[in-house]
Amino acid sequence: MTDLHRLSIRELAEGLAQAQFSSRELTAHYLKRIEKIDTQVNSYITVTAEQALAQADAADAAIKAGTASTLTGVPIAHKDIFCTQGIKTSAGSKMLDNFISPYDATVVAKGKTAGLVTLGKVNMDEFAMGSTSENPFYGATKNPWNLEHVPGGSSGGSAAVVAADLAPFSTGTDTGGSIRQPASFCGLTGLKPTYGRVSRFGMIAYASSMDQGGPMARSAEDCAYLMNVMAGHDAKDSTSIEKEVDDYVANLNGTSVKGLRIGIPKQYFNVAGLDADVKARVEESLKKLEEMGAILVEIDLNMTEAYVPTYYLIAPAEASSNLSRFDGVRYGYRCENPTDILDLYKRSRSEGFGAEVQRRILIGTYALSAGYYDAYYVKAQKVRRLIQQDFLKAFENVDVIAAPSAPTTAYKIGANLSPTEMYLGDIYTLAVNLAGLPAINAPVGFDQAQLPVGLQLIGNYWSESQLLSIVHQYQQNTDWHTKRAAIAEENA
Repeated sequence: MTDLHRLSIRELAEGLAQAQFSSRELTAHYLKRIEKIDTQVNSYITVTAEQALAQADAADAAIKAGTASTLTGVPIAHKDIFCTQGIKTSAGSKMLDNFISPYDATVVAKGKTAGLVTLGKVNMDEFAMGSTSENPFYGATKNPWNLEHVPGGSSGGSAAVVAADLAPFSTGTDTGGSIRQPASFCGLTGLKPTYGRVSRFGMIAYASSMDQGGPMARSAEDCAYLMNVMAGHDAKDSTSIEKEVDDYVANLNGTSVKGLRIGIPKQYFNVAGLDADVKARVEESLKKLEEMGAILVEIDLNMTEAYVPTYYLIAPAEASSNLSRFDGVRYGYRCENPTDILDLYKRSRSEGFGAEVQRRILIGTYALSAGYYDAYYVKAQKVRRLIQQDFLKAFENVDVIAAPSAPTTAYKIGANLSPTEMYLGDIYTLAVNLAGLPAINAPVGFDQAQLPVGLQLIGNYWSESQLLSIVHQYQQNTDWHTKRAAIAEENA
């Protein structure tokens, strides 16, 4: 039983159903790997070993009784931005290091209903603000492909646990690329669903009009299994859309690549910071899709230069509003011995928040302040509509749009990129969140340093099944998604 971590989600589900191994054996196997390997990777903030084994025993009982669902007994890791009842939910921040959630996020509750076993909560950029997972309080998560490099962010821990085989799949969140970019950096498949497809209830808010939860795993098939659990309307989330949910697993072969029109935005492939290796691997993957019958169509996305400034006005503005609740009064971190209420507010927030979170709060507060609201925030929202219309116009002629997921491969830890350099690294992912569209990352090769490269496919609204199907068929004809980092090959 030393190679259980090499099995796909389908193989794990079938093995459990056929009693080839028990959920307790599978869970114990992963817990042993975490204990041995995660000291090097630093992907988990909290490991819930005792609870996981209890859930595994309950799953085994359900399988034996014939009351199990498809994924009963399969382990999962949750990004530490999803509230988990009785377990610390930190959002990667000192501000919430002492917060034990009294309830489960809908995504977590759905996982429990499906019989998933929670291994623990994983590291991330503080309050999901960042692209490296170099967490100022819990320490940097390392990229399993090269421990000197970052795994991406903000869902860096969610990517690292899967890439190191410390969980078979994980939940992530994506506000401006935080599923797709770490999936790209760690050689995984990661899906950012249409806004409103997955409930945000119990997901600690960063930018409420763009936050969206989604699956991260090795393959499109694995992601489809988790999407079947995560997706659906939730009355507790006012932005959740009441729309029928596809069976993503059943639809994996539902889209024919033959005749599929893939839009290639010429602006995306002329970006100044686009790495030559990344460009080459993405173009090779598109050529492969063309060989499979897809038709490549050059398109214009004329609003490309507006993505970064528009996002970095709207997201910080929403963040400054959302994070105003962390004031040292109600819950979370409180400074010691405040002299008065103003001192309590100022020191609790300056001591509890890291530098990047403080920077975004300040930018957002400025953009929303009297005299600047119309000039910045309102104008950015108008440009956001133009970006959305730019995509909708493109989808009149193509089925999906292709792009790199990131202009480079994973940065070195401690690279000390300026905030502007870091923000420009999100050029290919931000617009998807501004427009509320779905998009997926697929691994398509490596650069000269053997770091993974990702292809991003962007779909029209509610086309998650189509995106998963295209990537699934690509993965039937390639083996990039099967490649494993050396650390993942270690046996517990």
